[in-house]
Amino acid sequence: MSPVSYSPVPPRTGLPRAVLRWMQSLDLTFSPRHFRSRDFSNGYLIAEIFSWYYPEDIQMCSYKNGTSLAVKMSNWTQLEKFFAKRKLKPLQELIDGTIHCKPGAAEFFLQDIYAVLTNRRLKPIQNEEVDFTDCFYQEQLPMVARSTASKAIKANIKLTEIMMDPNINKNRQKVNAIINMHIQQRMLEREENPGEWLFKNKYWHMTCFKSCLNIRI
Repeated sequence: MSPVSYSPVPPRTGLPRAVLRWMQSLDLTFSPRHFRSRDFSNGYLIAEIFSWYYPEDIQMCSYKNGTSLAVKMSNWTQLEKFFAKRKLKPLQELIDGTIHCKPGAAEFFLQDIYAVLTNRRLKPIQNEEVDFTDCFYQEQLPMVARSTASKAIKANIKLTEIMMDPNINKNRQKVNAIINMHIQQRMLEREENPGEWLFKNKYWHMTCFKSCLNIRI
């Protein structure tokens, strides 16, 4: 019997049909039907979308469609200057989440851009929705399949985050926040499923005991 595997990436709802149709009308360099979050992380396609509405402000020849950190930083620096000039104020959490390929971030950002550029309102983005950790996904998994603290840190802090902002104190705060979130999840598990928690701990102790018996001195 093959072991059960679980996707490490939280499943998210795709883009609304209205947003997809709008993106198709822009004749972008990629097909929205093959949408992937990482396609937007370097900012090139974001710039291409805005260039249709502000051609005098955004010249695509100054943007590069690459994957290196230097390309990402160059593209997004130009975009941030453009946002400031046009007094556009996208949520910084959406920008950061898109850059670092956080699950759901690019989708939310595109919906926000759609609403601003077309003046057509979708469901407003709530503060509680701007959470690009895998907390919701972990809650959908059985207890035995949920991440350990170390895996939670690896899943929720991207390498590009550390490279773009190597400040030790800031990154330590991020790690502590993830650990606290993980501890709260575990405490909630104990309260909601005490029997399953005890079984899990008993199984863990039995495994450790058997391992100790197998040690040869």
